[in-house]
Amino acid sequence: MRIFLDANVLVSVLNKEFPLFTYSSRVLSLANNQKFTVSTSPHCLAIAFYFAEKKHGTNMARKKISLLIEHLRCTTIDEKCVRDVEKNKKIHDFEDGLQYYSAIGDACKCIVSEDKSGFYYSEIEVLTSRQFIEKYVL
Repeated sequence: MRIFLDANVLVSVLNKEFPLFTYSSRVLSLANNQKFTVSTSPHCLAIAFYFAEKKHGTNMARKKISLLIEHLRCTTIDEKCVRDVEKNKKIHDFEDGLQYYSAIGDACKCIVSEDKSGFYYSEIEVLTSRQFIEKYVL
């Protein structure tokens, strides 16, 4: 199963934000499970780096991002994504729209986000980390 991790999931892992960390770290660990392909976008990585750098400094943030990119598939945000977001009048948050179309472009079946409400227009499943673990792992 292909899943897409939103930036807030990555941030919760990099910064060990409890109680989210308990579930988000388990979702991220699925990158080592052959049943799952775990993806994120370059933009999500940039957001995660920004928050990790604020908490841990530049050097540690770079190390943490390096570990992430060893295990995650990176989607693309291209002109088609941008135009799809612009055309979809249901989308009010441009950044969430970019993540959505990036996930769609990578054939993801689920978006894992701690802010499901941001993807109210989604035609693919959107779950929190906890919901994902409870539905697909336990």
